[in-house]
Amino acid sequence: MTSTRPILLFILFLNLTMSDATEIQLQITGVRGQEDVVAESDKSTSRADGTAAAAAAAAPLPPVSSQRLRWWAVVLANIVFVLGGQSVATLLGRIYYDQGGGSLWLATVVQSCGAPLAVPLLLYFRRPEASPVARPPLLKIAAIYAGLGVLLAGDNLMYSYALLYLPLSTYSLVCATQLCFNAVFSYFLNKERFTALVLNSVVLLTFSAALVGVSHSSEETNSSVPEGKFALGFVLALSASAAFALILSLMQLTFDTVLRSNAAHAVLELQLWSNAAASCVSVAGLFISGEWSSLTAEMDGYKKGEVAYGMTLAWTAISWQLATMGMVGLVATVSSLFTNVISTVGMPLSPIMAVIFLGDRMDGAKVIAMLIGIWGFLSYVYQHYLDDAKSKNTAGSADVTQTSEAKL
Repeated sequence: MTSTRPILLFILFLNLTMSDATEIQLQITGVRGQEDVVAESDKSTSRADGTAAAAAAAAPLPPVSSQRLRWWAVVLANIVFVLGGQSVATLLGRIYYDQGGGSLWLATVVQSCGAPLAVPLLLYFRRPEASPVARPPLLKIAAIYAGLGVLLAGDNLMYSYALLYLPLSTYSLVCATQLCFNAVFSYFLNKERFTALVLNSVVLLTFSAALVGVSHSSEETNSSVPEGKFALGFVLALSASAAFALILSLMQLTFDTVLRSNAAHAVLELQLWSNAAASCVSVAGLFISGEWSSLTAEMDGYKKGEVAYGMTLAWTAISWQLATMGMVGLVATVSSLFTNVISTVGMPLSPIMAVIFLGDRMDGAKVIAMLIGIWGFLSYVYQHYLDDAKSKNTAGSADVTQTSEAKL
């Protein structure tokens, strides 16, 4: 019995050792099983992520073409406002003088007094509450709008004098020089670049206006244009064109550096408050000059009657506001230089309308000047077409690069 005890103890030791080993093996197996499960889960997650990434890469990108079409729709609508409003307003302004109107300050007031027409649109296109762009200080915005309003009032007054002293056809061709002035202001204020086509456009439009200036004849029109006032009207038209070009460049500078937005509410706010300020200045000038006291007699002596007098002024104000809305919209959407180009497109329309409705004489010099002006306009349009094509190619290359990186 004593001799068998060591053997029993040895067998018991072996059993304990084997059981411990088995437990350890089971534990190791369990841990490895968990690790395998985790690994499989990670692989599944990786596969899912890879599938999601591949799906995201294969998914269509946002439709750039629809955004482009929407942008062009806005631009075309503003172009229609500019061309239609400017041509009709200029023609009605000349009719006002021809039918017996003579108040220069009243002609200035109607160019900006239609500002309340923008209020319904401003209420519709409200500024979003969660706008990502911080609103500038109110005092700064008020000062900018007031300054633009004063400039607008002075510019409108010069245009009123020029339209009184020049035939409509001559007035329209001289005002085409605003593109030349705007090109200079855009270069210094808005960092616009000069190309050969833009420079060609500026030079041609300058020659067009100069040709009109040196070929003036006192018998070229049946309109009631004062004698001996052509030189003054020519200088005032040039000065008004320069001031208008400066205003457009300052508007673009305001959108880019102060408002930092080209949304509809920003466009309408600038139009409303700057024109309201211009109206206040113009109305003050109307009363200070004393012209307000002669308005009743002017209305009674209007050749077409009192109703025609009121309708002429009302539609002039509406037309100018449509033109202003289109111009401010183009400045915010494209640039001040492009806005002036579109404004110059109306140059052939006004002389043709003046020949049809007012009996202005379209001589050979004016025809040549108009053709040169159209050539200058087309030069700038072609430059804009090249810039647009270049931007499309750049955007397409960026989209291809982004898609390739997403697939990787």
